[in-house]
Amino acid sequence: MRKAYPSDISRDQYEMIKEELESCKKKTKPREVDLYEILCGVLYIVKEGCTWRALPHDYPDYNLVYYYFSIWSKKEEFGLSLLDSILAELVKLERLSNDREASPAMLIADSKSIQNADTATEKGYDAGKKKMA
Repeated sequence: MRKAYPSDISRDQYEMIKEELESCKKKTKPREVDLYEILCGVLYIVKEGCTWRALPHDYPDYNLVYYYFSIWSKKEEFGLSLLDSILAELVKLERLSNDREASPAMLIADSKSIQNADTATEKGYDAGKKKMA
C-alpha cells in the first residue's frame, strides 16, 4: 500500500467518475493496475508540476500513467477531452449541491486579461512608453 499524497482524491470521489474513465479505453484484458492509482498519479503531476520521470515510485510506472493521461486528455469532437468533461460535470454537481444553478450566469473579465484586437479602429497613445528607433 502506498502512502497518501495531498493531491490524491478519496475512493468515494473516484467512484463518481470511475465509469467515464474506464469507458475511454476498450478492455481487451484484465487491468493489472487500478485506475484509481493512475488517476492519483496524474493528479500528482498536475499539482506538483514535476516531470513524468519524477513521479514517486509509490505510483504505477510513469510510462503507464502518461499513457492513460494522453488518452484521457485527447480532444474529442467538441474540443473537450475526457478530463475536461469530467471536470465540467463535477463542477455542475458541486454547484447543484450548493443550491446554485448548474452553470454560471455571469462572467467577469478585467481589462488586463483582454488585449486590444488588431481590428480596433482607434488605438490609444501611451506617452509613458519610449519609442525605439
